[in-house]
Amino acid sequence: MPKEKVKDIEIYYELTGEGENLLLIHGLGSSTRDWEEQVSFFSQKYQVITIDLRGHGKTDKPKGPYSMKMFAEDIAELLKKLGINSIHVLGISLGGGIAFQFAVDYPELVKSLIIVNAGIEMPVDSFKMKLEAFKRTFIVKLVGMKKMGKVLAPRLFIKPEQEELRQKLIERWGENDKKAYLSAMRALLGWSVRDQLDKVKFPTLIIGSEEDYAPSSIKEEYTALIPNAKFIEIKDARHAVPIEKPKEFNEIVMKFLEEQS
Repeated sequence: MPKEKVKDIEIYYELTGEGENLLLIHGLGSSTRDWEEQVSFFSQKYQVITIDLRGHGKTDKPKGPYSMKMFAEDIAELLKKLGINSIHVLGISLGGGIAFQFAVDYPELVKSLIIVNAGIEMPVDSFKMKLEAFKRTFIVKLVGMKKMGKVLAPRLFIKPEQEELRQKLIERWGENDKKAYLSAMRALLGWSVRDQLDKVKFPTLIIGSEEDYAPSSIKEEYTALIPNAKFIEIKDARHAVPIEKPKEFNEIVMKFLEEQS
């Protein structure tokens, strides 16, 4: 069970395979476990680094508040301790936002950037965003994490044959620490890197799902703001696309990574 002391916490991480370094950053309420289809695939050619973010999985769960810059700094300090100074970075959802924050704060470490179903900001000036944040907070505080998993599972995995994925999500979501989950969620609120995208000068791939919470048009809009970026949409897929469609997702990412060699 490898852990490394970083600032005020011990971070759980796993290294698998050999080759160029590929970091996978999970989303809110997730952990290293949810990358299993990616680790087995990419570790055949890369050294894959998976971590449990602050407040998640086997990493320490200190009292908040958390911030996106804090998450990015945690990762930078961990990589420094591991002697890693060049890395391909892939993040999904909250992890995609953290990947963007890491890229603008530590551009010298990034070889390429892959963002999955995430944005460059999370403004809370709209009624819709305020309502969504309130609903999640209300559910978690009132009835707990497992209920939150039961709400999310049928939205992420809608097909009859995906019952096993729904049950796995509910079980794993229920293991989250309530206070740490809410601290991580609040880290996104009001966050933005829109004014810092000029620092993203390395090859960048934006992946969106056709049926994601946020439409592909939003991702295409910010892709156009990044000099060396391209956008790909995966059809008939929802937010958790690496789990829902691992084969198609992995092949898209591998093709992009091989283009950087």
